Amino acid sequence: MENICKNQELLKYAFIAIKYILPALLIIIGFIKLVTITDTKKALKKFLTMLIIGLVICGIGFYAQKIINKKCETYNKIEEKTEPEPEPIPEPVKPSVKEENKIENINGVTYIDGILVVNKTYALPSDYRPSNSGDYQYCTTCLTPETINAFNEMQADAQALGLNLYISSGFRSYSYQENLYNNYVAQDGKEEADTYSARPGHSEHQTGLAFDLNTIDDSFAYTAEGKWVAENCYKYGLILRYPKGKEQETGYQYESWHLRYVGNELAQKLYNNGNWITLEEHFKITSVYQ
Repeated sequence: MENICKNQELLKYAFIAIKYILPALLIIIGFIKLVTITDTKKALKKFLTMLIIGLVICGIGFYAQKIINKKCETYNKIEEKTEPEPEPIPEPVKPSVKEENKIENINGVTYIDGILVVNKTYALPSDYRPSNSGDYQYCTTCLTPETINAFNEMQADAQALGLNLYISSGFRSYSYQENLYNNYVAQDGKEEADTYSARPGHSEHQTGLAFDLNTIDDSFAYTAEGKWVAENCYKYGLILRYPKGKEQETGYQYESWHLRYVGNELAQKLYNNGNWITLEEHFKITSVYQ
């Protein structure tokens, strides 16, 4: 059966010969005898014999072809089932986000894809400060030019809508943050303080890229200004740095008032139609004190 089914093309021509050609030849021979034999009764008998034999052969051919085709169909299905499936071609291994992102450490400052990163894992040198901060230890306007320009544009658009935005806390030096953090520790204990205040060297305020708006407390989220900022700050290259529900990623409690400048392209991605993505999630990095 294996050999027969593997040569179905030849078998097809063989059945054509059996079903059509051979019966036709027999009928032709019978017809020739019919017209050449003078004995009419004998000639008719010869013709009918050839005709019947031809029809029987034709019928056998059709029946045999049907049986063999059915058996070959079953045989091929079995072959398909028993034939081992080809091994799947493995997809090219995609590099992890950490491998895709370019991480650089320049003079003790960490940059990922050109974005300065500061959190509980990544710290700043104690002498790091924005170029326009002078000798200030604390300054609301000593931010990077891009950051202050972004705020000014956002403030103007908010004002046109009758909203009042102002910076309550901008640049903080390492030493200023150290005093602030130690006061919080003395007040609430280290474990509690670490949920809402950065240790010295780990504060974004030292970069000049971050600032706090208006009333620095939870009530800001429920004001008209707070709601507008959450929905529109990304348009100015600013992000809500510590979104609600992302405490495990950022290491800090939700802060509706704390904005960070990252540029328009990245801010658009992190806004994520209002479902904020954190820098930690985007870059696949941790925020944990060592």
